Amino acid sequence: MPDTHNASARDPYADPENPVLPKRDMTLDLRRTALVVTDPQIDFLSPKGAAWGAFGESITEHNTVPNLLRLFQASKKAGIPVVISPHYYFPHDHKWDFAAPGEALMHAMHMFDRPGALSLEGFAGSGADWMPEYKDIIQDGQTIVCSPHKIAGPQTNDTLFQLRKKSVDQVILAGMAANFCVESHLRDFVEHGFEVAVVRDATAASKIPEGDGYLAALTNFRWLANALWTTDTAIEKLNAAASR
Repeated sequence: MPDTHNASARDPYADPENPVLPKRDMTLDLRRTALVVTDPQIDFLSPKGAAWGAFGESITEHNTVPNLLRLFQASKKAGIPVVISPHYYFPHDHKWDFAAPGEALMHAMHMFDRPGALSLEGFAGSGADWMPEYKDIIQDGQTIVCSPHKIAGPQTNDTLFQLRKKSVDQVILAGMAANFCVESHLRDFVEHGFEVAVVRDATAASKIPEGDGYLAALTNFRWLANALWTTDTAIEKLNAAASR
């Protein structure tokens, strides 16, 4: 008998065979495009990181670490701004009077902890540090490293300000975590009139008893993003735009 299961039944992340949402895409204009990467840090992306137990399976499944490296490299080659929206917690952040579950978990695991806003003591190689694969790129003197966001979105840091100061209104968005910081940045960017393409395999999410965060994120990416690309597609589009 023929296999009657459709692609989405075999792969929960496959695009639907008969989508209801209209197909849209994004044509890059590199004069006004930037790559924004959220939290390319050890605590999310490394087996040595605090959150690997929740995120490691998804990161491995989607080849997130090498895909992010390829995306960084292609963006640098295309000459567009590369903007990092990082996550740091300082001692005063651990004295908040209340927190949502996601915040409470990160605090309990001491994710992204630093001794103070004005100190890099113990930063190198810590969970707050960049993944080693990305260090030379992020610390090249050209990459824009924003102030830290504190929960998930850019409302608490200067990412929007930095993008506006570079005359950017098109964003290629990737990083960690898909249903948390990436989705929160996406939502804020589109509400502020940016055109956003999310790179679906240059992110990942938690798999915990409460649910599969990557599946939740994909659903919302399809609703909100102007384009949903793979890393291969993003690189092809960057290269094509650079050659025009």
